[in-house]
Amino acid sequence: MLHFYPTKVDLISNWNNNNRNNYMKVSLNLITTSMLIGLPMLAQAEVFTIPQSSLIPFTTLWTDDLGISIGNTLVMTGGGSAANVGDPTGRNDDGFSGPISFGSDFSGLTLFGTTYSQFYANNNGNISFGNGISAFTPMGLQGATQPIISAFFADVDTRNAASGVMSFQTHTTAAGSEVIIAWPSVGYYSQQATPLNTFQLVVREDDYLIPDGEGQIGFFWTTMGWEVGSASGGGSGGLCSGIGGIGTGCVPAAVGFGDGLNNGYVLEGSTLNGIAGVLQNHRLWVNLSDGGVPVIDPGAVPELGTLALLSIGLAGLGIKRRYKAKIA
Repeated sequence: MLHFYPTKVDLISNWNNNNRNNYMKVSLNLITTSMLIGLPMLAQAEVFTIPQSSLIPFTTLWTDDLGISIGNTLVMTGGGSAANVGDPTGRNDDGFSGPISFGSDFSGLTLFGTTYSQFYANNNGNISFGNGISAFTPMGLQGATQPIISAFFADVDTRNAASGVMSFQTHTTAAGSEVIIAWPSVGYYSQQATPLNTFQLVVREDDYLIPDGEGQIGFFWTTMGWEVGSASGGGSGGLCSGIGGIGTGCVPAAVGFGDGLNNGYVLEGSTLNGIAGVLQNHRLWVNLSDGGVPVIDPGAVPELGTLALLSIGLAGLGIKRRYKAKIA
């Protein structure tokens, strides 16, 4: 099957009045596109909302709470046209690293019915299974052809020397083994480092003895100053409302899970203005069922094809999708 993600490819471009951004407008009839490129055809995609009430105020990262280091720098191993792939400093834009083994002490992670021993760490705020993802706009969290866990799916760009870079480590205690992926003080596209975001993702093995009040998957956010890069419609300061933002076409970050088959579990407020402020100084623990399905509030109801995250793979709908082409 072919993989389809928005990438930094110039399809149709035109300069705006300030000559700042190179816009790419792509109109896709999703029925025709799905048949041509092999995307699954589903009548409806099911998305469950993780309520914001699940967020717990918390001002530190998980590694801070444990009293351990942030981990080792991740060097990007792929990403198509991603900048700086292979740079030993880890600085890059749209790269991914992997496959990365969970480690010999890790019993495996079961997610949406499949048990994994390795994963891909993607610079743009998420991890995936089966292949890396270099997409920079969360227009297909559920439409992605790989299962995905997103701590803050947005256009992270760490090429600026003032930005931190991705890190990774394993941590084992009597309770079990966990891996910790961090994005400490990272910037956004294009090479912006004011403001910065700091967040972390914790993934625990299936056999982990989970303490009360915690979960198998952990999300931690501290300082969260930006929520969108300019190639996703953002303006100054990494905000849709910033100078140069494109308003209703702007797509902020997303948080949640996707199964690779257009279905998912998404935090309330994802891809909406203000998501960074919602997340700042909070944490979220999510448990997984025996089959690897996120366990959420039983009162939550599915939204059928109503989110921007479902723009890929919705049969019967002709939807226009707009992206900006990235320029280095």
